[in-house]
Formats: sequence, C-alpha cells, structure tokens
Amino acid sequence: MTIAQAPGKVILFGEHAVVYGRPAIAIPVQQVCATAEISQLPNAPSGQVFIQADDIALVKWLHEMNPDHPLARIINLTLQEIDISNFLPLKVKITSSIPIAAGLGSSAAISVSIARALTQHLGRPLSPEQVSSLAFEVEKLHHGTPSGIDNTVVAYNRPVYFVRGNPPECFSIGAPFTLLIADSGQASPTSIAVSKVRQQWESDPEGCEQLFDSIGEIADHARGLIKAGKISQLGPLMNKNQECLDALGVSSDLLDRLIQTALQAGAFGAKLSGAGLGGNMIALVNADCAADVQSALARAGATRRIRTEAKT
Repeated sequence: MTIAQAPGKVILFGEHAVVYGRPAIAIPVQQVCATAEISQLPNAPSGQVFIQADDIALVKWLHEMNPDHPLARIINLTLQEIDISNFLPLKVKITSSIPIAAGLGSSAAISVSIARALTQHLGRPLSPEQVSSLAFEVEKLHHGTPSGIDNTVVAYNRPVYFVRGNPPECFSIGAPFTLLIADSGQASPTSIAVSKVRQQWESDPEGCEQLFDSIGEIADHARGLIKAGKISQLGPLMNKNQECLDALGVSSDLLDRLIQTALQAGAFGAKLSGAGLGGNMIALVNADCAADVQSALARAGATRRIRTEAKT
C-alpha cells in the first residue's frame, strides 16, 4: 500500500485580487489533511482502477465514472502525465478531514494526495510543480477560473507568495505565529463568490481595481513583516484586507460577527479567508490568549475552531 497526504491551507492575504494579477500569501494547515491510499486489487483486469470515497458515498470503477468528475479527472490526468496505461489493478481510497466548501483547500488537497500517492505507487513520482499543475486542472472543474493559489500551497506544503502567471515563491517565516481558524458553518461557494466579484468588476472596473491594488499592497507589506518576524504588525493589515473584501461584497453577517468577536476577545487582527460568502475567518492571536478567543468564537456561533501554528 502507498499512502500520501496533503494539508489544508488558509489564505492570509490577497483573496480575489489574486485572480486579477495581484499577490497573495497562503500557508499550509497541517491540522487537517486529505489522504489517498493506493493498494493492489486482486481478481480484476489489468489497468483498472476502483475508487472508494466514503465521505461522499462514492464506490465506483474509474471507467464507469463521468470523466469530468473531479476524482476521475485527477486520476486520468495523472496516468496520462506519467504515460502508464498497463498496470496491475488498483484501489484508490480517499479520506479527508478538511471541511468542504470552507476555504481550506479541500479539493486541491484531495487532488494532490491522489496524484502523489498514485505516482509514487507506480514508481514515477512527480515534482511539486508537476503535481500542482495537475491539481490546477481539476480546480477548474470546481471553481471555474481559479487563481491557482490553493493547488500551489498544498502541493509545495510551504508558505507561498503567489502571483498568477509567475512561479510561486516559497518563503521562510521569521518568527512563529498562532492563527485561529473559525468555520462560520455556511458553505463558501468559490465559483459563486468569484462570479460575484467579476460582475462587480464589470460594472465598476475603476473602483474594483483600486481595491485590488490595495489588497496587493497589503500582501506585499505582509510578506516583508512575516519574513522579518514582525508578527504583531500583521494584525492591522488583516483588518484593512477585510475592509477591502467587505467592499467587494464577499463577506457576510456571520463572518462579520465572528471577526468582531475575535477582535474584542484580544486578537491582533481578523479577516475572512478564502472565497467568502461563508466559510472561514482567521484571527491572528497571541498564544497566551488563544484559548479565550477560541471560546468567544464558539459562543458567537463558530461551528469548528482550528488552532494552527505557522513555524519557521
């Protein structure tokens, strides 16, 4: 058996503006992950693949699936990439602890874990760049016009400074910091949120471009602070980024409530993370007050709280 995992992710800065060529910063979240297990399947024809994904009640042969199903797509793309069609029959089992439609990179992590496990099992391991490229093709099925940041940070499993169309820049963190991720309990439909921003951009391109510029400047400033270890100064930048996202119309009443709750409980800064319209918010906290902020978020209605440490 071959097992591969891929972490979740959160975007620290740059949501939506990254689709329009501005920078974004994201980090992996190791506390949640997708796992793909590849094992030999006796008594089946050569080259056949059996897929088991209990989380979505899917048990099916690959050749019986719609080729545009995301699981079928990543398996077929991966086999094409390594140019293998004649192999002993395989079983692919997928599990994930990453909440779906919550801005934590669930779809990208599933694709990355499958591509990684499959290529390792067949003796043709791929580079992070190749795995990321395969996952990006599947992200198009999920999100329409994805930025590419999810598959990049998940495949490289490192903090990433990302500008669409440019090679991703993995960078080091100058000092560790603590983030709290709180799930609003509302689904975060990426394609709908991206479409909403697109419509606003089409009706007010000048106003949206100014917001995108502001978000990009925030991301650039934040990268310097993170590399220098000046973590507490990130808080005000998170708040400014949230103001821009709110102006783009992708926040929600519940997200706003959770953000204000975190700030009132002592967080340095807080913002939505991901597409918005639901999903998660993140709060930068001192480790000493993390438990208090977590408790406050639970009382305010957060359905799930994850504490993650970004480390040097």
